[in-house]
Amino acid sequence: MQRENRFVMMHAVVMLMALLRMLPVQAQPASPVIPPLPEGLQTVEFYSPAVDRSMKYDIVLPPGYEDSDARYPVLYLLHGYMQNYTVWGRNLGAAFYARSLRELILVLPDAGNSWFINYASSASGKDRWEDYLIEDVIGHVDAHYRTQARREGRAIAGLSMGGFAAFSLGLRHPDMFISLGSTSGALNFARDRVAALETGQEAAPRQRSEQEQAAIDRADEFISGIIDIPGFSRQDERTPDGVDFATAEQARSYDPFEIIAKVPKSRLPHFYIDAGTEDGLVTVGREFMGLLLMNDVPFDFMQSHGKHNSEYWRRSIGHMMTIQYEIMQRALGHRP
Repeated sequence: MQRENRFVMMHAVVMLMALLRMLPVQAQPASPVIPPLPEGLQTVEFYSPAVDRSMKYDIVLPPGYEDSDARYPVLYLLHGYMQNYTVWGRNLGAAFYARSLRELILVLPDAGNSWFINYASSASGKDRWEDYLIEDVIGHVDAHYRTQARREGRAIAGLSMGGFAAFSLGLRHPDMFISLGSTSGALNFARDRVAALETGQEAAPRQRSEQEQAAIDRADEFISGIIDIPGFSRQDERTPDGVDFATAEQARSYDPFEIIAKVPKSRLPHFYIDAGTEDGLVTVGREFMGLLLMNDVPFDFMQSHGKHNSEYWRRSIGHMMTIQYEIMQRALGHRP
């Protein structure tokens, strides 16, 4: 079974409880009230060879896209652990900010609880979630939409698990992305797995109370109907059954703190980091900022009042998207 540490388990409870609070107060799971889709947002279903299944992503097209022949930069925005492809665009304001920027395509992929990595081994043998994003999702978007299909016109960002993935995959594929963004990023995920593998210690999973489990089950029942991916809607289906990293060396190959040293400084992308001052993950964000400072690597860092929750992310997303959008526009030569 997949190795789990205490952070992941606590984070999982926090995320599902946050999603549960998004439910309408008067609604019951049997008859949920689902708000209309934001303007410009549509859901795309496609087949991914890397994971050998049909998957979905939300995409937000800019105003006037249908009447134009222009090509647009793309931001890939990744969800957190126990979240899904619908969260950023429909609940956290990303669709609003994308449309406000007007000349941006926003893509919101789904990777379950995979950390967007290629699993060392799994029961299905098809948990290659890095390949799914880098090859299948991006390939599908570039083939079906008018994108700026080059490094200068492509950025990636995410929250928590997605922040780790944006930095990890962005550094593993530096020729694909001009900017990497992390809000409340769990940037220490792979590093913690290295430590666990080297010491042979596995933290015991956090035990949930009956009330917590009941809340999680209720949220899962509601959210699975929104995700609506056959065989990949409930949390037990969305968590890979396998081994993430078989060796410490495999874990290091995904650790942003390690792999940044392997990228030539001239090819490093732009970095954006933020976190709330009441979020425990602000510490690792500051640590990564320190690494960039010591090596004279350009970056943007922001911290403001907030916790590891949707209230903070609704505030952080507009700032992060605006900065990454400007980075792409300047790289494309569209700014003075």
